[in-house]
Amino acid sequence: MLRPLLAAALCFLASPAAAETARVVALGDSLTAGYGLQQGEDFVSQLQKSLTAEGLDVKLENAGVSGDTSAGGKSRLEWAIGGEPKPRLVIVALGGNDLLRGIEPKVTYDNLDFILKTLKDKEIPALLVGMKSPTNLGPFYQKKFDRIYPNLADEYDVPLYPFFLDGVAMVPSMNQDDGIHPNIEGVRLIVKNITPEIKDALKD
Repeated sequence: MLRPLLAAALCFLASPAAAETARVVALGDSLTAGYGLQQGEDFVSQLQKSLTAEGLDVKLENAGVSGDTSAGGKSRLEWAIGGEPKPRLVIVALGGNDLLRGIEPKVTYDNLDFILKTLKDKEIPALLVGMKSPTNLGPFYQKKFDRIYPNLADEYDVPLYPFFLDGVAMVPSMNQDDGIHPNIEGVRLIVKNITPEIKDALKD
């Protein structure tokens, strides 16, 4: 009598229905938070819909704060990843405001390095989302900044999505009036582009 009950219990524990919903934290700035967008139009909400439509059992948390630099993300890291269950993935999408403020790339590198090292030490997988420097900051700054993300991705062996605003930056129809923050169409394109990368990261 006990054997059938035990077998049934083991089958239930091994079934997809019993699997824990994957917690995914998006640590970022206004691009993550959804600056200038209506509720539900932001990156995290749209990504939640996309991943759910792909059949993934995930719960996304928006740890984006408008105006945050990489230093701000670093200071909020423990708060963002705390609690249970432990995140299955942290999307690290910081650096845009470092660019706007002309912060020394070494400072940005060190802050992101701290974040990735902390996640590695806690055995929490990360997906690093890059930014790219505009040309108006000069070729020297641009070269130093643009090396930050691929270098860190190699160092910590984490997947890299090279440019958050790929296909959206400098495209008026994809941006709000400020020319910096994506509108809903821009967000949809970003989500479409990054969804396969996040699916792959969640497989590991």
